[in-house]
Amino acid sequence: MSFEVRAIREYELDALLALYQHLHENDEPPPQRRIKMLWHQILNDTNLQYLVGVLDEQLVSSCTLAIIPNLTRGGSPYGVVENVVTHPDHRGNGFATDVLKHSLELAWKNHCYKVMLLTGRSEENVLKFYENAGFQRDIKTGFIAYLEN
Repeated sequence: MSFEVRAIREYELDALLALYQHLHENDEPPPQRRIKMLWHQILNDTNLQYLVGVLDEQLVSSCTLAIIPNLTRGGSPYGVVENVVTHPDHRGNGFATDVLKHSLELAWKNHCYKVMLLTGRSEENVLKFYENAGFQRDIKTGFIAYLEN
C-alpha cells in the first residue's frame, strides 16, 4: 500500500469532484462550463493549494489551503484551510491528518503567521481530530455570514 500527500494535478479534477460528493452530500456542483473556468483560475493562483492524499493512485483525502497576503504582522500572510474531506471508506486511517499536517508545513514554509480552520461539526472526536492535526480550539471565536437567498 502506497500513500502520499501532494499538490493536486491538473488531470485529477474529476477525482476531486467525486471526493467532494462526500463533503456536502446535498451540494449541487457548478455547471460544467463554470467548473472548467474555476479549475483554470484555481490552477493559476499561487495562493491556492489543493492538497490531496493519494492511496495507491486513488484520491482518498483532500483539503484546500488559501494563503492570504497581509499588511499586518510585518507583512506575514495567514492561511485558511477549507474543504477537508476523506472518502468514507478510508476514514480513521490518518490520511486526513497527514493532509492537514502537510498544509500546515506548506503554510509555515510560505511564512504564514497563523492558519485558521472552521468546522461546523461539534462531535468531540471530530474536534480531537483537528487538534491531533495541529490546530487549537478555544483561541478565537469564529463568525460566518451567508448570502441570503
